[in-house]
Amino acid sequence: MKGRIGLWRFLPLSAMFFLLAGCGEDKLTALDPYGPQAEWILDNMILSLYVMALVIIVVFTLFFIAVIKFRKKEGDEEIPKQVEGSKTLELTWTIIPVFLLAILAVPTIAGTYNMAEEAPEAAGSSGEEGESAEGEDGEENGEEVEEEDAAIVIDVTGHQFWWQFDYPEGFSAGNEVYIPTGEKVWFNLTASDVIHSFWVPALGGKIDTIPGVENSMWLEANEPGVYKGKCAELCGPSHALMDFKVVAMEPDEYEVWAKEMSGEQESSAEESEGGGATEESQEEDTQDSTMSDGRQAFEDQGCIGCHAVEGQGTGQGPSLSNFADREKIANVIDVSDENLEAWIRDPESFKQGNNMPAFPDMNDEDMDAIIDYLNSLSVEDELE
Repeated sequence: MKGRIGLWRFLPLSAMFFLLAGCGEDKLTALDPYGPQAEWILDNMILSLYVMALVIIVVFTLFFIAVIKFRKKEGDEEIPKQVEGSKTLELTWTIIPVFLLAILAVPTIAGTYNMAEEAPEAAGSSGEEGESAEGEDGEENGEEVEEEDAAIVIDVTGHQFWWQFDYPEGFSAGNEVYIPTGEKVWFNLTASDVIHSFWVPALGGKIDTIPGVENSMWLEANEPGVYKGKCAELCGPSHALMDFKVVAMEPDEYEVWAKEMSGEQESSAEESEGGGATEESQEEDTQDSTMSDGRQAFEDQGCIGCHAVEGQGTGQGPSLSNFADREKIANVIDVSDENLEAWIRDPESFKQGNNMPAFPDMNDEDMDAIIDYLNSLSVEDELE
């Protein structure tokens, strides 16, 4: 009796686990798709559940029929009819599983080939298409066709414990990858140290990033938003903190963002060429002067040796060209001046095993200058 009472005590705990199983973050689940690849995965998951449910129902129905109808009755000494070697039964339980497997195999194979689609070459880039475009409309038209039809191919490198995204325009981004909505974006993936796994549950499936091997995949977002990604392969002590974000933007906004990141936008000085110094330009000059101190401290402390900014520096660590646009510092802690200083002074306390050196003895003047400089590195402000 006491044992039964003890078991009942676990009921509230079990109910809590069931409730927690339904908790999760927004746009971080394959059950709420926002892209054609993720929708295909969910559809096949549901199809598999239907097939399995059908099998369970049929098996349990036959089992209970056999238990109830053919159980031994009082006075029944008759030996049941033996069906050993029945071709009918053998064909039945062979054909039915094959049929069910075919239901799952056909869409799975078709989807696998669709997901393995390679990035198309830009029209006009080579071959007869480029020659005909150039011959009919001239070189300029050929260039326009190539630019409009060029596929977006982003090189992805997994590091312990962050993600590097290299764009075809020549710039890099760290831990946040920007893509346009409504079109396929291809990713060429590899790793610099150990095996990682690239996964954006709300947009598509996962794929491993392996040192020395280049895998590829594509993703497409149906609507603008921030889609969270994870490393799905145990890669070290901070594997659980190796997150990233896919920021989907409208195509026009994405083009402006890409130009800003690659430095193709005209400067304010060029736009006001021939005019006098306005109040706005004077404020910008004052701000630039303040930021130059931060840039100098950034270089003096050796930060540029690992973090590239606006195409300058190295890519040993994440690019910081759009640092002020990020929602998290190192994808771990909320953005604030206090948290940023704490991260710079002791990154190991936040992300165990990361390769960033600590700066516990940096003087407050340089620290404040670097923080102000990093907070000025925004691309989204230019889009407004």
